[in-house]
Amino acid sequence: MSGPGRAATFGAMFMMATSAIGPGFLTQTSVFTVQMGAALAFAILLSIIIDVAVQLNVWRVLAVSGKRAHELGNTVLPGLGWFIAVLVFIGGIAFNIGNIAGAGLGTNAMFGMDPKLGGLLSALLAIGVFLSKRAGVALDRIMIVLGAVMILLMLYVAIASNPPVGEALKNTVAPENVDFMVITTLVGGTVGGYITFAGAHRLIDSGVTGPENVGRITKTSVAGIIITGVMRILLFLAVLGVVSTGVALAEDNTAADAFYHAAGEVGLRMFGIVLWAAGLSSVVGAAYTSVSFITTQKTQPRNRNILTVIFIAACAVLFLILGTAPQTLLIFAGAFNGVILPIAFALVLWVAWRRRDLLGGYHYPKWLLGVGAIVLILEFYLGWNSLTGIADLWN
Repeated sequence: MSGPGRAATFGAMFMMATSAIGPGFLTQTSVFTVQMGAALAFAILLSIIIDVAVQLNVWRVLAVSGKRAHELGNTVLPGLGWFIAVLVFIGGIAFNIGNIAGAGLGTNAMFGMDPKLGGLLSALLAIGVFLSKRAGVALDRIMIVLGAVMILLMLYVAIASNPPVGEALKNTVAPENVDFMVITTLVGGTVGGYITFAGAHRLIDSGVTGPENVGRITKTSVAGIIITGVMRILLFLAVLGVVSTGVALAEDNTAADAFYHAAGEVGLRMFGIVLWAAGLSSVVGAAYTSVSFITTQKTQPRNRNILTVIFIAACAVLFLILGTAPQTLLIFAGAFNGVILPIAFALVLWVAWRRRDLLGGYHYPKWLLGVGAIVLILEFYLGWNSLTGIADLWN
């Protein structure tokens, strides 16, 4: 492979995937499986299709232009990029408190360690990645390793739970129940907020840009969604295998209970490893992406790493003060997610449609633009619902 190394491309792919696979991802998928049973298979399939449509457009436009989302926004409309950056940064702080909390709970499940101590140690490990003299290489490698660990452990538990695969396959094409809010929640958890930009910004920082790299950009963007989809499918099957036997899972920690019933005490320890890896990788991904939105490509890597360390440290301090991610913060972060993606995605589609000059003269596929436009309408609907939900909360 010529140009930037294979590790950088894989790093971008796993950056996006592991950023999506956080503590919230594990909880959402587990709870929805209990609620919908095998019918969730259809929701997962449809959400993956929508995720691919979003990510293909976002990664292609950003990487071909060679500009990060906020840089592109400021080029199209001065100030728009910084507006998006503020939303991403505030949402990133709130979510990273939750990610550190998730990593702490993972160490508790693994070793019985105090969650605050475990969260703090995990945050320090994340800081160590960015303090490394070869932070870029370390970042790519840790994301790949954590992603692989999560998938392999999830595969083991999915097999151990002996799920009704035939019933799941049937519901993939002929669902017994369809819940569009579940589908939209899954989409938001995969490509919402900062997540879809994590890998795209990593590609840009690694030098995989320009029309000549469209093939690599496309393959990497789709592969990132596939990794996330595989993880969600394995978790779905693991929980489905348990609930199909009639076991009632604990409502306050559904995923952990599913692992315990599937593989006993070993399963519970495995859940701790998965939760810790999900939390740590999301801490790294959220920090990297949040800081990438408040810096430019002219910012020296050393200065960017220092800012990232400060970001993680501040989130860790807030975690120690607050104990866990407060509900209000997470609700607001969810609202920001609902607003960030449609605004940024509209920007991406506008550039693809009207600003070929920013794409080096690249002829953007009309079919991809059309699919993106359909998804954008759905996103604006979801974004509006996010805002009205917050208004209702405070009334």
